Amino acid sequence: MRIHISDIIFMKAYSIDLRERVLAACDSGQNTIRHVAVQFKVSTRWIYKLKQQRQQRGTISPQGHGGGRKPAFRGKDLDALDKYLSNHPDATLQEIREVFSSKVNCSIQAVANALKRLEWRYKKNRYVPVSKTEKT
Repeated sequence: MRIHISDIIFMKAYSIDLRERVLAACDSGQNTIRHVAVQFKVSTRWIYKLKQQRQQRGTISPQGHGGGRKPAFRGKDLDALDKYLSNHPDATLQEIREVFSSKVNCSIQAVANALKRLEWRYKKNRYVPVSKTEKT
């Protein structure tokens, strides 16, 4: 069975109001965590994690996204890459990586990702900027 990215449903964080009501029900001592989970249609694991978060961080607000990995080429290095490609449109990914190896420690995929962010496209034997004309 294959899962396509379009089939994945990304869930939003539970609201502060729901978090407060769940914790109030747990803190009242009248219900078990399992009963509270069924009542509010959340998992028992989520309630345990919420209680742990309140104890450790002192807040019940949703945690932000971690931000992900920083790109290898950014700032001045990205500008230098753009200039280099203007002067050397036939350079391969490996050649670009070797030229910038003293400044940027990266993989060939990192170079390809940087070219994509700069909107350079590979065509036959050279890199070219994206055409601004639309298809008819």
